[in-house]
Amino acid sequence: MKREKISSGTKWEPIVGYSRAVKVGNQVFIAGTTATAENGRLVGIGDPYLQTVQIIKNIEKALQKAGGGLQHVVANRIYVTHIQHWQEVGRAHGEYFKDIRPATTLVEVKGLVEPEMLVEIDSIAVLDEND
Repeated sequence: MKREKISSGTKWEPIVGYSRAVKVGNQVFIAGTTATAENGRLVGIGDPYLQTVQIIKNIEKALQKAGGGLQHVVANRIYVTHIQHWQEVGRAHGEYFKDIRPATTLVEVKGLVEPEMLVEIDSIAVLDEND
């Protein structure tokens, strides 16, 4: 099966050896995504809601490059550094996925790559058969 690597263009992808997303057939696997803007700066420092919104926008961009959109997401894994942020993160997630309702897991982790990062999400999407 054809394997298509989708890049966000960050300097870290070739250094670490990962892709923003990988499309295999009609499935798209999106790597752990943080609230980093196109300029490389973190959006929403100290605000888990704003970080989640930026993350979902970043996931959507990767999906668009793969020929899809948020409506194709079937699973999300959400990592938070403080479990007490779950409602703010959940509210942002619900605003984008309330009708799609992918299988979703939310867990607390000790930390992310940068201490200001409060949330990270990875996703799996299944495109329509003709996509």
